Amino acid sequence: MARNLDAKCRQCRREGEKLFLKGEKCFTDKCAIERRSYAPGQHGQKSGSRLSDFGKQLREKQKLRRTYGILERQFRKIYAEADRRKGVTGENLLQELESRLDTVAYRMGFGVSRTEARQIVRHNAILVNGKRVNVPSYRVRPGDLIEVAEKAKAQLRIKAAVEAAESRGFPDWIEVDAKAMKGKFKVLPQRTELPSNINESLVVELYSK
Repeated sequence: MARNLDAKCRQCRREGEKLFLKGEKCFTDKCAIERRSYAPGQHGQKSGSRLSDFGKQLREKQKLRRTYGILERQFRKIYAEADRRKGVTGENLLQELESRLDTVAYRMGFGVSRTEARQIVRHNAILVNGKRVNVPSYRVRPGDLIEVAEKAKAQLRIKAAVEAAESRGFPDWIEVDAKAMKGKFKVLPQRTELPSNINESLVVELYSK
């Protein structure tokens, strides 16, 4: 399966903001954005360049892809599905991304980052409604019960991830029993509940051309 192997911190620096790709490191002063808030590469520190409208749309799309760890071809498929659904395409797009199993597992604290949550899913450590699902892109539906498989509950990295997530709190659209390492995907999140630093309308404009 194709993966994005670019260094996580370089991806954040390229977008000029934290994408929270490195788990707990992103919450410390060791975060690359805290130390070097300019783009990577030889010309990263040059300032004054202005992006065209297309450039802004492209950067926003790249930021969204990198945040959720999705490659271009897969992202296009997700956008097409969002565009087919009734409602606002941009909000549909974010809901499609948030209902992926790897993202739900991350939101529930079963991994310190989406990358780790994706790995945990692939290693058969996640159950959906009592059945093992090892496909990160599996679409979780409202009412689905997600839990860590019994054998995987002893893994220290999962325990540490759940404890860290519990200390920060969980999103309103999921319900989590941290001790039992299980939770419920209650409802699709509303736009007001999702990060305000994402401008999905620019992504819609890009793909609508």
